[in-house]
Amino acid sequence: MAKGIMAAKSDKSQWNGFSLKPRKQMPEGLWLACPACKHMLYKKTVAENMNVCPECKYHFRIDGDTRIKQLVDEDSFEQMCVELGSDDPLKFKYRGDTYKNRIRADRKKTGGIEAMLVGKAFIRGRGVMLGVMNFDFLGGSMGLVVGEKFCRAVDRAIEESLPLVVVSCSGGARMHEGVVSLGQMAKTSAALAKYDESGGLFISVLTDPTTGGVTASFAMLGDIIIAEPGALIGFAGPRTIYETIKVELPAGFQRSEFLLEHGFIDMIVPRNQLRKEITRLIDYCGK
Repeated sequence: MAKGIMAAKSDKSQWNGFSLKPRKQMPEGLWLACPACKHMLYKKTVAENMNVCPECKYHFRIDGDTRIKQLVDEDSFEQMCVELGSDDPLKFKYRGDTYKNRIRADRKKTGGIEAMLVGKAFIRGRGVMLGVMNFDFLGGSMGLVVGEKFCRAVDRAIEESLPLVVVSCSGGARMHEGVVSLGQMAKTSAALAKYDESGGLFISVLTDPTTGGVTASFAMLGDIIIAEPGALIGFAGPRTIYETIKVELPAGFQRSEFLLEHGFIDMIVPRNQLRKEITRLIDYCGK
């Protein structure tokens, strides 16, 4: 009898065909929740779908390098102005930290030097001057260097008679540079006026989010303005507006679909169709 009891105890690890041994822990970072539909998604599947939710088509934010890889022909991007980096003209401090420390931290985090990448590229065989903003670097904010990079890209587009394509993803003007940053709104707008006089084609692509001084300057000055689905686009965000004037905004206010309905943008293009649509527009405009 004792032997039978001992045998029964030794079989506890295989109770009714199920192992009672502790399961191996699932590796972290393999899954993410979609903010829109709340589905749990396999990260690799989302990445293979151009960072778009396969269930509800929610467009996740992507960094500048990923955007370039998705948009241009393979290995065709020739970056310019790589030497330009921000300084600290106002010796800015905020909540016990310094602007220089923020720059240093974001350079380490992103592997980039600034919030905009510019250069020449090919999209389905069509040559373009391309500017891509990176929200991961200080919220894609526009300071002196972003403004300078933008203007140099415009000058190069004029010299080589190239269409200009800029993908905006920004929290607006960079508060750390104060009036120096605000001056870039006028500077970039003036550069685009010169580009327009030369007969250039400016295609502005708005992604989530495009706000503040970027919206109030070059982002909304495109000859053709494209937005990704569901992107937040506006000057002040909904929270700021409410805190200022205590007014609840209409549902969908400042989203791509609202702006298209009210004539502020020309079209909404899903990410997987963006390359095709940009080249169609370039061909249609004879550029």
